[in-house]
Amino acid sequence: MGIPLSTIFDSWFQKKEMRILMVGLDAAGKTTILYKLKLGEVVSSVPTIGFNVEKVQYKNISFTVWDIGGQDKLRLLWRHYFNGTQGIIFVVDSSDKERINVAKQELMRLMSEEELKDAAILILANKFDISQVTVDQLISQFDLQNCRRDWYVQTTCAITGDGLYQGLDWLSKQFKKRKN
Repeated sequence: MGIPLSTIFDSWFQKKEMRILMVGLDAAGKTTILYKLKLGEVVSSVPTIGFNVEKVQYKNISFTVWDIGGQDKLRLLWRHYFNGTQGIIFVVDSSDKERINVAKQELMRLMSEEELKDAAILILANKFDISQVTVDQLISQFDLQNCRRDWYVQTTCAITGDGLYQGLDWLSKQFKKRKN
């Protein structure tokens, strides 16, 4: 009788861990998002050369978030971080109309990677407060309606934090669904 009860107790209160890869084009707001989630405040940052890694606690999940630089040359290195990734946060600057197709190409490349086939994909449409694009337009531009994997688009503003926790809610649900 004691073993099943302790198992139930552990499943309720034990922290679970999820490895997240946060990628996107340069200047999309990845580092700002990471530290807004980690510290609850906006920190001044410079373009990420390499990566930042932080643990973000949310509900009963400890997200280990790998924020990888998004400059052209650094995108080739993303594949070195794929191993063990359970979720991808793809940050897109929704106000950057000139590079939306480049962002789409990078997202499609990630979705085609065999090593990431089981990873849930959260697309954060950042800078939505200054954007003229709707979520439906973004889904259409990225051709997500034809995608056969778990994905979700969440509008965000990294500066205010709007939408960030709704995105983590979706990732948490995906993680729990896959564990069951």
